[in-house]
Amino acid sequence: MIRTLMLLLCFTVVFSFSSFADDTVTKVEKIDPAERWEATIKKFEKQDVETAPKKGEILFAGSSSIRMWDEAASFPDRVILNRGFGGSQISDVLYYLDRVVLKYEPRVIVFYCGDNDINNKKSPQRVFNDYKVFTQKVHAKLPETDIIFLPIKPSLSRWSLWPEMSEANQKIRQLSEADKRLHYCDTVPAMLNEQGTPLENVFLKDGLHMNAEGYAIWDELLEKMLKQLD
Repeated sequence: MIRTLMLLLCFTVVFSFSSFADDTVTKVEKIDPAERWEATIKKFEKQDVETAPKKGEILFAGSSSIRMWDEAASFPDRVILNRGFGGSQISDVLYYLDRVVLKYEPRVIVFYCGDNDINNKKSPQRVFNDYKVFTQKVHAKLPETDIIFLPIKPSLSRWSLWPEMSEANQKIRQLSEADKRLHYCDTVPAMLNEQGTPLENVFLKDGLHMNAEGYAIWDELLEKMLKQLD
C-alpha cells in the first residue's frame, strides 16, 4: 500500500513538472535556435563584411514585420540597419543578441517582436519577461541606447489572440514609462476601426503581414518619435 502511494506521488510530481515545462517552453523553442536561424545570421555577417555598417545609428530588430519593412523608402533621410528575421521570437533575438544587435552599438533600437511568441503559446508575462531581459542586456553594454518598442499589432489572422497580445503590450508600456531610455510607440489605435477591430486594408492576403498602407501608419508614428529622440 505504501509503495503504491509512493509511486502515485512520484507520477504526480513528474506529470506536474512536465506540464509546467510544456507551459513555459514552446514547441518552437525546443528546436535549437542555431538550427533555425544560423544560416540567416551568417548572411547578415556576410553583408557586414561586404559593406561594413556604421556604428551608432538606428537598428531595426525583431521578427518579420521588421524584416519586411522597406526602411530605406520609409526613412530616406536616416541611416538604418535592418536585422529582423521572420518567424523569430524574443528568445531568438536574445540568443543572437551579440551578433544582431550589440555588435552594431546602435544609438536607437526599434524593436518589434512578441507576435510569434503569443502565437506559440507563450504567456503575456513571459513576453514581458523576455523583453525586460532584452532591455537589460542591451543597457548592460550600451547604457545610453534608446529602445523603441512597437507594440504587438492587432491583425486579422491572429485577432483571437488579441487579449493576450494586448496584455503583453500594456505590461511593456508600463515598463517603458519607468525608464527614460525605453519608449513605447503606440501604433495600435491607428490600426483599429471604429468598431475596435483591425483595419482590413492594411494587411496582405495572409491577414498577418502588413502592406504599404500598414507600414505608412508605422512610418508616421515612428518618425515622430525618432524626431523627439533626435
